[in-house]
Amino acid sequence: MVNPQRHNVRMNLIEAIVASAPGIAAIRRDLHAHPELCFKEVRTADVVAAKLAEWGVPVHRGLGTTGVVGIVKAGTSTRAIGLRADMDALPMQEFNTFAHASQHPGKMHACGHDGHTAMLLAAAQYLANHRNFDGTVYLIFQPAEEGGGGAREMIRDGLFEKFPVEAVFGMHNWPGSEVGHFAVSSGPVMASSNEFTITIRGKGGHAAMPHNAVDPVPVACQMVQAFQTIISRNTKPIEAGVISVTMIHAGEATNVIPDSCELQGTVRTFSIELLDQIERRMREVADHTAAAYGASCEFVFARNYPPTINSAREAEFARKVMVGIVGADHVTAQEPTMGAEDFSYMLMAKPGCYSFIANGDGAHREMGHGGGPCMLHNPSYDFNDTLIPLGATYWVRLAESWLGGGAA
Repeated sequence: MVNPQRHNVRMNLIEAIVASAPGIAAIRRDLHAHPELCFKEVRTADVVAAKLAEWGVPVHRGLGTTGVVGIVKAGTSTRAIGLRADMDALPMQEFNTFAHASQHPGKMHACGHDGHTAMLLAAAQYLANHRNFDGTVYLIFQPAEEGGGGAREMIRDGLFEKFPVEAVFGMHNWPGSEVGHFAVSSGPVMASSNEFTITIRGKGGHAAMPHNAVDPVPVACQMVQAFQTIISRNTKPIEAGVISVTMIHAGEATNVIPDSCELQGTVRTFSIELLDQIERRMREVADHTAAAYGASCEFVFARNYPPTINSAREAEFARKVMVGIVGADHVTAQEPTMGAEDFSYMLMAKPGCYSFIANGDGAHREMGHGGGPCMLHNPSYDFNDTLIPLGATYWVRLAESWLGGGAA
């Protein structure tokens, strides 16, 4: 089930973690078969808490509704580090039919959070048994990353007041790259995620007599085109931003000019400053375009997740730990992605680093996998259990190095 040595990359893995990996993989597959959506991770949290307790790790529950924090102490130092894994699944139907496929229709671990939880559990088991550090490791099992803002809710519930850390670290699997590779960079690595809804109000009428109406549809078309000039003409060319209008809703009959038209979509940026500029300009464009055609509009802009921005010191520390495990040639810079991640809230509260671990090309999937690629948010995805000893080794070496004086 777990054979990390069959890959080409030479890995300096912790043998005790390799030995325990099949048991952790069985837990991972159980979690995959029983996916739970954001803030509903009751069974998942029960499994996590039970395993931590079994290994002698004190547990705190309830932050962010279903969050779990394990506490591993050693020595006398008051220093502490936070390691975070997300636990929730996605509201989508799984195409896989292998033995550990989802047993809950319309719910699936299609982003690998089951694997993230498993890697941190494997690290927790080793840390609890060996405690080769001086300080405290807080194991943060977070709910509701997929749109619920579980990190934000844990912080609001006092995560860092109850469990003060010097720095916090997260990790996500990344399909398409060979197992045994990591990627990490300082600065922005994932974008902010934001949504807008614009309702254009005109005056409905007969399609044969448009002069008696105020048609909101051409107004909407003008807005869609004008929004793209915000990126091409109002922002610096070296700054990355995306405005995507993804929905246009209007009308009920071909011979009726509708009273209103609704636009919806998303905005992504790597900085709050650019986001402020885009929101302001979109509002101005919408208001003035509507007014120019004798219509009016309602503009709603919702900020979901802020950009994920790694602090330089912590990113470099993580990189050095990775190099010690797989070698410098297998640790690369992470190209920023316009996807979003609510670990960003933790990085706004504490220094830290969000990194990536390669999930392979999908060849690890067993008989019965779906017909699609093994990509994130794809109904044929499955986490690669080979990552469990590698990811857990990284978590352990990171904690041991941080709390051994290497980052003081």
